[in-house]
Amino acid sequence: MMRTRPLKVALLGCGVVGSEVARIMATHADDLAARIGAPLELAGVAVRRPSKVREGIDPALITTDATALVKRGDIDVVIEVIGGIEPARTLITTAFEHGASVVSANKALLAEDGATLFAAAEKHGRDLYYEAAVAGAIPLLRPLRESLAGDKVNRVLGIVNGTTNFILDRMDSSGAGYSEALDEATALGYAEADPTADVEGFDAAAKAAILAGIAFHTRVRLDDVHREGLTEVTSADIASARRMGCTVKLLAICERAADGRSVTARVHPAMIPLSHPLASVREAYNAVFVEAEAAGRLMFYGPGAGGPPTASAVLGDLVAVCRNKIGGSTGPGESAYTRLPVSSMGEVVTRYHISLDVADKPGVLAQVATVFAEHDVSIDTVRQQGRLDSEGLGGEASLVVVTHRAPDAALSGTVEALRKLDTVRGVASIMRVEGE
Repeated sequence: MMRTRPLKVALLGCGVVGSEVARIMATHADDLAARIGAPLELAGVAVRRPSKVREGIDPALITTDATALVKRGDIDVVIEVIGGIEPARTLITTAFEHGASVVSANKALLAEDGATLFAAAEKHGRDLYYEAAVAGAIPLLRPLRESLAGDKVNRVLGIVNGTTNFILDRMDSSGAGYSEALDEATALGYAEADPTADVEGFDAAAKAAILAGIAFHTRVRLDDVHREGLTEVTSADIASARRMGCTVKLLAICERAADGRSVTARVHPAMIPLSHPLASVREAYNAVFVEAEAAGRLMFYGPGAGGPPTASAVLGDLVAVCRNKIGGSTGPGESAYTRLPVSSMGEVVTRYHISLDVADKPGVLAQVATVFAEHDVSIDTVRQQGRLDSEGLGGEASLVVVTHRAPDAALSGTVEALRKLDTVRGVASIMRVEGE
């Protein structure tokens, strides 16, 4: 039977995502009520600019006092889509204290200080759901947290930032340089005016921390995630990857160590074989590849950002939280029982693609090979091509080395030693090779 008393919802933030959440709540009110078992009522909307016209929202609901809104004792669920660390953290914990459960899309806060939020939710017996924090509309966190709760996840490998995937896709498909591809992404609205969070990997790193925490049942913070952006990726890197039968993607990689005693989380550009499912992910789409012990390999794919996709994830959480509210229960909270340490990047083992500018003369390849051997890094393939210098003369060459699997620390030592060779005029690029 349908409850007649509506569940009251407070909305913090009414930008691209918040306004879409409000629109869906209004246009699909009857369906949402039938799925929940009670009608929903938008009881208040906290914003910074109250004078802005917000179509479809009663102006009487608008307030600039978010604190007062979450302190109202009649609010059942607070939806937080303002982002950032503060005041979001204080508003969420205050909502718990005053009886409300919370649905959040705040990846930065969850990655930075999720422990505080989970502890507050548990203390007050409230729900904290956050499907929209990672990969937009793609159902990912709940399958990891619930559907795979009886399995052992060993690896999560994914494209979790649409802006960077669009840029790399354009560089690969059209031959555009990084700056040109970024300009196109900005013009199409995929990149912000300040794209730093995307192109330097901060956005993906926050998502990697959340994914690793859920997948491995341990606490992983943003500071634990090794991060590299894509600003140094060149057209030459893209072309070299193509010659290897690969493409370049900015990947979030979360792995359990082979002995099961630690985990790693990292974000960086990498070459992946064209045969890998992630290689076919184009434009601004996201995709995450999960490897579990019993379930095997699973692929999650779809739009990872934008108003409607993110709002879809928020509304999915809202339905779940409201159902729990009616049933007098709460959903699963934080699972961090394994307390596994997060290993440093130096302990990560993978393959590498190294491009060197060297003198084009006898013995150079032998010198380079000796350095790799001294650092226990085995060479898989070598490609050398002579070229003319700036005066149109010979004497220079490009040397591309692809290694077998080796620890990152060993590779770093190798590169440092290579830079000291008189015959090596520069290390043009270093890129990891993943997904094989």
